[in-house]
Amino acid sequence: MITQKMKYALKALMVLGDEKAAEGKALRIEEIATRSGAPKRFLEHILLELRNAGYIASTRGRSGGYALIKEPAQVPISDLLRMIDGPIAPLPCLSRKAYQRCDDCSDEDSCRIRRVFAELYWSYLVLIESLTLEDMLHATPMAQKILAQPLPPG
Repeated sequence: MITQKMKYALKALMVLGDEKAAEGKALRIEEIATRSGAPKRFLEHILLELRNAGYIASTRGRSGGYALIKEPAQVPISDLLRMIDGPIAPLPCLSRKAYQRCDDCSDEDSCRIRRVFAELYWSYLVLIESLTLEDMLHATPMAQKILAQPLPPG
């Protein structure tokens, strides 16, 4: 599950992505907060992280603000998830970027929990690694079809 902070980051990036495609002007933090529905006080820290990571730029002055400097297709959602929320693996022993041996595991090769979650995680990675901000800016008919289905209980 993604955190609220990640949702705010994605909403802000989508606003900046939409603006890049339209007029391409820098947006003040108040405008980003209004358009995204994210609280300004949370956005300040999030936008600083995104700027430091090289996804957006900030300019000072009367016409200053924040602007997306990468093309949306060059903004991988998996990288954002790792940057904002940390490792995305369901188990520390499956993480590619933050691997840690599980404290209670004596043999990773025979761990059935690891094997089952490795398969699940691989499927998730194949999808999440291919997702970009561009995909989020253009909702597909398939997404609408999936969201129209009733959710299984639980």
